[in-house]
Formats: sequence, structure tokens, C-alpha cells
Amino acid sequence: MIAMTRRSWRRWQDWAALVIGVLTALSPIVVSTDAGAAWTLVVFGVLLAATGLWSLATPDSVASEYVHLVLGVLLFISPWVMSFSTYGGAAWTSWIAGVLAVLVGLAALPAANAEHRGLAGQH
Repeated sequence: MIAMTRRSWRRWQDWAALVIGVLTALSPIVVSTDAGAAWTLVVFGVLLAATGLWSLATPDSVASEYVHLVLGVLLFISPWVMSFSTYGGAAWTSWIAGVLAVLVGLAALPAANAEHRGLAGQH
């Protein structure tokens, strides 16, 4: 357990996911939105930040990185699905945060897989 604690809270990709999530959740404060867009950004931002914390706390969790990918894709398509693509600031926030979430999720997968294999070999 001590060895796992030393490895946690270090991966930059997970910190990036946390920051992207927090900024997405706070973005309705500074961009023009309607109620649907605001709630979409807040909910996806909070979920992304929470999975960032999950990944930071358990660096061997491969599932959390896949959740980043799924949330990134959902965030990217949300302006069209939730009909707020006409709100430029909210839509661009969603598109950029979605792409960044997918990129950091993809970048973290090799490290998470290596951590997972390393811990699996210790049992």
C-alpha cells in the first residue's frame, strides 16, 4: 500500500484532466450560455474532474483513463446533442475541453497499463 501511495498523485495527464474538468465546470461563469449549456458544462466538468481525482489516487486504474476518453467524446458532441452550438463560447469550450480530455486520456493509457501490469505482477 505504501508503494502505491508514492506513485499516486504524480501523473501529469491526470492533473490535466482535473484542471480541464474544473475549468469546464466553471466556464458558464464567463461564457454566454443558456440553462441547458450551463448544466451540460457543469456536469461534464465535474465528472471529468472527479475521474481526474480517481486517476490521481489510483494510478493503476485503466478504467479511469477510458472514462476520460468517453467523457471527452461526449463533451465534444454535446453542443450539437444539447442544441447549444449557437452559443460560441460554450460550444468552443465544450469542443476544446472534449478534445483535450481525449488527448490526455490517450496519453495516460500506456502509463496506467504499465502501472496495472506492475501491480498485477506483485500479487
